[in-house]
Amino acid sequence: MMAEQLVMYTDGSARGNPGRGGFGTILIWGAKRKELSAAYRHTTNNRMELLAVIAGLEALNREGLEVVVYSDSKYVVDAVQKGWLYGWVKKDFKDKKNPDLWKRYYALQQRHKVRFVWVKGHAENPFNNRCDVLATTAADSGPWLEDVGYGAEN
Repeated sequence: MMAEQLVMYTDGSARGNPGRGGFGTILIWGAKRKELSAAYRHTTNNRMELLAVIAGLEALNREGLEVVVYSDSKYVVDAVQKGWLYGWVKKDFKDKKNPDLWKRYYALQQRHKVRFVWVKGHAENPFNNRCDVLATTAADSGPWLEDVGYGAEN
């Protein structure tokens, strides 16, 4: 039996990088669609890109799903698709940025079959564009949370 597939679109934004940030995530399960977003007072674009994926995975209430993540972040997509993440895990993220978020992602991805697809940002993909609106609106409007992991590795 084939696993049921969940489609996830994600995007992150930071105003100033570092600066105020936000993420947007869209989860698509058959005909159902759920949007997630949050804003952070002081963070980076890469953290928001990764947090968008984490928030989507944390919102899932069952395990063993086939999850296809569409992201315009080369940072996130390449780290997973090119296997860099697994080398970082072996070295306990020594000298890597965002170890708190990468550890959260790594634990979550083990509960599902996650595959990434890179999409060109600000192009013709309506779901990616909607995630951009969610992320930038959150970054601009708040309410802003504290990104407690930001700067912890420095």
